[in-house]
Amino acid sequence: MKGVRHYPGFLPMAVGCLVILYAPLVVVMIYSFNGSTSITTWGGFSWRWYADVFTGPEAPRFKAAAWNSLSIALIAATTATAIAVAAAVAMIRGGRFRGKSATFALINLPLMVPEIVVAVACLIFFSTIGLTTGYLTILLAHITFCIPFAYLPIAARLQGIEDTYEQAARDLYATRGQAFRLILLPLMMPGILSGFLLAFIISLDDFIITNFVKGAGMETLPTAIFGSVKQGIKPNIMAISTMMLAVSVFFVTLSYLVNRIGQRTRS
Repeated sequence: MKGVRHYPGFLPMAVGCLVILYAPLVVVMIYSFNGSTSITTWGGFSWRWYADVFTGPEAPRFKAAAWNSLSIALIAATTATAIAVAAAVAMIRGGRFRGKSATFALINLPLMVPEIVVAVACLIFFSTIGLTTGYLTILLAHITFCIPFAYLPIAARLQGIEDTYEQAARDLYATRGQAFRLILLPLMMPGILSGFLLAFIISLDDFIITNFVKGAGMETLPTAIFGSVKQGIKPNIMAISTMMLAVSVFFVTLSYLVNRIGQRTRS
């Protein structure tokens, strides 16, 4: 049986898709090291725009926005991961119960609904209950849409763990809590770490939902970049975008490696 790469036209189509997706990112990375103030004319290799991000006139704004992004991502990922662990244990170890299919669909709903719809729904909900938009509303919205991203790796890991380990612990007079804490939780840890990292980077990079629920005077790093771009694309924006790209690639790669290590350990 032939692999997909042997079908006529597959290779050029794949190369074309990769070029369309990644060529703009490569251009941004290259011109972030441009010594010229122009974003189209190469003026030699320089680190000046990376230094400008930390010491330039917009540095205080970017630092405050970066702190908001990091703190929100950390809290949102931690909370979403804790909820995802409880949900995965209930869905996979809880047996059959009424509304299980509906619960599974509800957990994964943020993955299927367009992000703009989630953003509008969150804004309407916060306005209805009288909650002032700001740090708290961003945090609540991020927790909501990060849950399915944390749930998927955790559930996949838990499905590969046989329940005989827990049964053996119960046979040795361990309580349900002890069996979970001492047996199941350590076995789930690669999936939990992978889910946490994925939720963290999803929250850190989010723009659409954040832009709807952030309120006046509140900025995260993506919204701060967007605000600067509206005034014109400057080389320092390319530098900060490259740094965000590097952080995203790092966390996604780390999540992948943790998941692979967990699979090897399981096998």
